[in-house]
Amino acid sequence: MNFVESIKFGFSDYVNFKGRSRRSGFWYWYLFTILVSLVFNVLSGGKSESFFGFLGGLAALAIFLPSLAYSVRRLHDINKSGWFILFALIPLVGWIFLLVWYVKDSDPTDNRFGPNPKAV
Repeated sequence: MNFVESIKFGFSDYVNFKGRSRRSGFWYWYLFTILVSLVFNVLSGGKSESFFGFLGGLAALAIFLPSLAYSVRRLHDINKSGWFILFALIPLVGWIFLLVWYVKDSDPTDNRFGPNPKAV
């Protein structure tokens, strides 16, 4: 999956919390969210009360649900429950666990969340 495909997939499948997402698609989506945030932060001069600060806030809201869905599907890809996303609420340690799981390679076989997306 390339950069553009992952963005299209993120917005077209933004409410789907079932199934699996490949590691490349997840990380391209994460890069996209960082770039969008960076662009609006630079355009607003870091001031949330400016016009571009307002647009950046709207963009963050628009990206939130697809990011959550992508994260859950990524956890499914390594055969973990999507509820493990709540580890993000644990300061520092939770983020480390999630980061390790996000960089882990996909389950090579079908798992309880569906077929391997690399094979499809």
